Amino acid sequence: MSMAPPNQRAKMTAESFKVQAPLLHDLVRLHGRWRPNELALLDHRHGHSWLEVDRVSNRVANGLIALGVERGDSVSILMSNCVEYAEIIYGIWKAGAVVVPLNVAVAPQDLLTMHLDANVKVAFFTTEHYQRLSALLPKIADLKASIIFGSDKINTTLDFEDWISEQVDTSPELIVEDTDPCNIIYSSGTTGRPKGIKHIHRRRIQALYEMALMHRYHYGAVSLTAIGLYSNISWAPLLLSLLVGAPCIIQREFNPEDWVELVKTHRVTHTMMAPIMFQRILQAKNFSPEAVSSLQAVVSGGSPLFEQLKQEVGAKFGCAVIELYGLTEGFITSLQPEQSEGRITSVGQPVCGNDYILLDDSDHQLGWDNVGEICVHSIHMMTEYHNRKDATHEAMYIDENGKTWLRTGDIGRIDTNGFLYITDRKKDMILSGGQNIFPADIESIMVNHPQVSEVAVIGIPDDAWGETPIALVVPRNDDANAEEICAWTNANVGKRQRIKAVHLRTDMPRNPNGKILKRELRKEFLKN
Repeated sequence: MSMAPPNQRAKMTAESFKVQAPLLHDLVRLHGRWRPNELALLDHRHGHSWLEVDRVSNRVANGLIALGVERGDSVSILMSNCVEYAEIIYGIWKAGAVVVPLNVAVAPQDLLTMHLDANVKVAFFTTEHYQRLSALLPKIADLKASIIFGSDKINTTLDFEDWISEQVDTSPELIVEDTDPCNIIYSSGTTGRPKGIKHIHRRRIQALYEMALMHRYHYGAVSLTAIGLYSNISWAPLLLSLLVGAPCIIQREFNPEDWVELVKTHRVTHTMMAPIMFQRILQAKNFSPEAVSSLQAVVSGGSPLFEQLKQEVGAKFGCAVIELYGLTEGFITSLQPEQSEGRITSVGQPVCGNDYILLDDSDHQLGWDNVGEICVHSIHMMTEYHNRKDATHEAMYIDENGKTWLRTGDIGRIDTNGFLYITDRKKDMILSGGQNIFPADIESIMVNHPQVSEVAVIGIPDDAWGETPIALVVPRNDDANAEEICAWTNANVGKRQRIKAVHLRTDMPRNPNGKILKRELRKEFLKN
């Protein structure tokens, strides 16, 4: 029997076993094959098995290809939460296209701007959101089709159910590469004009491997996503469930009482939410520790989880409470329960594959036990801000070794053990009499007042000091007294942190992730 020389056999073996690691949409196909009858997605109307999710997403992909969508084209989604939303995401990826999920709370003119910026070729809508934007759609010259889910046969559009039924459910013969663009997610605009954050497929799935470890996901998990699926926070439970082949429950819109019932009924084990959502759940009439006893790990992200609320969540949820600090652009730290003793206000340390440094105002790197701007590096960082070379360049910091870091605009402190504490947004910092005042320091004290439910501290112009801080407060009850809260605050903060006034209000303007829009508060106050 003849044999190839050893070096040739090695070459043959290497070529024979050349593989590409699966991407997220590949996992849909694999789960459809090996877990066909297991529940994958559930909303307020119905559930779909992994086989059904695979077939529907194949139909979406084949339909997009038939409409002329090519590899790298952008496809937008402006929909309320439902099972089909997730299937559309997977189908867009199977077609080699780029997912552009859009915030349903954004004004129509801004939605038009995002469609034009991303050069959207096909747009998916639920009926109510199509009606908001329909008059502006003719301005999108390259738009090939609008597809409406739940429509009443609107002229000039495609009905999702009719359209999907005409497509074949076999996997499209198209290979998506690691470096192909995956999504363009527009920033919340908390500090200015929204930017399109672009990721490639390999970096997106790499982020999920890291998050799965941090969030303690496993095959037996049952996750719940309660924020609109246009948000990077809501993608975490959805895609982590995809990663491990577990079911994900999709709440149409967040309601604390309904959330408690979903957790209780479906024995939910994992979720990720913003701090304000945890607060409202604890205040829900039907909340009890027994109702949420199935929870194993919950993650808080989007904005700081104040110490008092974190302790209450930990005590009443009875599970691992993990605080996350992260950016849609790509970076994650976490504080695990085992690390929290003595540092409960920290957001922890970088998870695997992430790193950060602090810079002073002159771009000099700072050592531990200092305060400065947080600059991050991660294996899953975005590739760019879409069509914004100026913003991409502005966000970069290149160190003396040629390594590229991303400027976050956040101010942080590292303690002597390497744990990170978020001090504030750089643009929210108040400069009063030549002194830097960080609103978060004042807010962390004010939330302990018995009459304060929510608080945001902003700076307003002052003839003597340049800027002076005031506090905008959502009270816990109608008996709250602004002057009393102001006096109490000034007795408990440092001399330089004293606020000029407290203004009571019924609510706060927020982005989809629950972060208070201080830019809008400043506008409102200055108008008055």
